[in-house]
Amino acid sequence: MAENKPFKWEEMTAGAVVEHAKKDDIAILPLGAIEQHGPHCPNGDDSYNAIRMAELISRKTGVMILPCPMYGSHPYHHWKMPANIPLSYETHIALVTDIVRGAAVTGYNKFILLSAHGQVSSTIVAVHKLGLEGYFTLSLHWYDFLRDNKDVLDDWMWHADEAETSVALYLFPEFVDMSKATKGGGEALIDRKFIIAPGAPAKPGMMYHFEGTFARPEYKDPGLKTGVIGDATKATVEKGEKIVTRLVDHVADLIEDIRSRYKPGEKPPVM
Repeated sequence: MAENKPFKWEEMTAGAVVEHAKKDDIAILPLGAIEQHGPHCPNGDDSYNAIRMAELISRKTGVMILPCPMYGSHPYHHWKMPANIPLSYETHIALVTDIVRGAAVTGYNKFILLSAHGQVSSTIVAVHKLGLEGYFTLSLHWYDFLRDNKDVLDDWMWHADEAETSVALYLFPEFVDMSKATKGGGEALIDRKFIIAPGAPAKPGMMYHFEGTFARPEYKDPGLKTGVIGDATKATVEKGEKIVTRLVDHVADLIEDIRSRYKPGEKPPVM
């Protein structure tokens, strides 16, 4: 499908979103967060990532974009960090499930949650709660779906680093100040060989951040004074473009697979 203007729920009329569902009942829900991203990137970085990635996916595929709620849930170690505004897990689960239920009333039957923030603790629960109600819902955390790009990046993605800053430079450069980009640290309570970086391929014995309380609370971590984990100075627009383009292509391929299996109005047999 040729690239066109993205279909954004909040900018359309009620009649328009109903008619769209009759032709294409796949909806993508961008999920981000309000969270510090160092001295060089905005606090809305994750939400802007999710929104603008969703817009590119909609341009390419024609799917509907649901409004991004901006706030997200956070791993325990993000709490109490200045500029972070975390939702409780119960609140975020309820928020996501209610959005999907509401959109389904309008005629949408296939849902993709596109998260640009580490909130698996709530999104996975939301997916399974919705599954018990018969909703077809997929949860994609963009870095896991992409599995990073070591042919593009010097290091695995961590936080406000080379990867996230490169993506920000490509998607919303107007909010990035590279003159303040810096290197950062961060400590863990176990050896990092046991910890999977966001989007990195897992090796035997490794755990994701949501599988334990082995991260030191960020507000107490002396290595996190800048709020950066990794090296933001290595970020470039070109790296961001490669990462985002691959992500958009992967999700577009997934959408075409769903379309090939289920016609508009046809509900996948979840229950």
